[in-house]
Amino acid sequence: MSTTPAIVAEIQALLEGRADGRYGLAFVTQQQHALQAAWLAEQDGRGDAMVTAALLHDIGHLVHDLGESPAEAGIDDRHEELGHAWLVRHFGPEVTEPVRLHVAAKRYLCGAEADYFAKLSPDSVRSLALQGGPMSEAELAAFRALPHAEAAVTLRRYDERAKVKGLRTPPVAHFMPAVARCVRHVAAA
Repeated sequence: MSTTPAIVAEIQALLEGRADGRYGLAFVTQQQHALQAAWLAEQDGRGDAMVTAALLHDIGHLVHDLGESPAEAGIDDRHEELGHAWLVRHFGPEVTEPVRLHVAAKRYLCGAEADYFAKLSPDSVRSLALQGGPMSEAELAAFRALPHAEAAVTLRRYDERAKVKGLRTPPVAHFMPAVARCVRHVAAA
């Protein structure tokens, strides 16, 4: 288990050094998308866990080697699972579960809200098809029953809104204290 300063430094380095690639078809980078999502959560008065989840929800894109836009090549990079697996070593479920479920939350919202699909960006529409499309009634009920479903839906709404070209946000360093407060301390096994 790494120390809090070490994992915070690693996350900051990932966001500052590997997140300059284009975010899908949007006119923002991965870093700008992450910062916008975290800024939206912070502006809404959400706690450290949601701010951290919003900042790190797409970290799976930064820890794989499939390129900037696998969806354009028809590949579901399963970034939510990669991100969850990477984050679960350092954070509790209040951070990791919304990250793991944010793709399912998109599928949920497309099945639960008649107008949600129309709000999706072109890259989200493309990836939705690769991720299984809108949820069925049975899937909707199963999703609603999950302990972190509501947080995942909140995160998903920030995700869709965090694609604004030129939006000014605080830098990565601004969010690192919230990230540090969310790092869980696990005794060595």
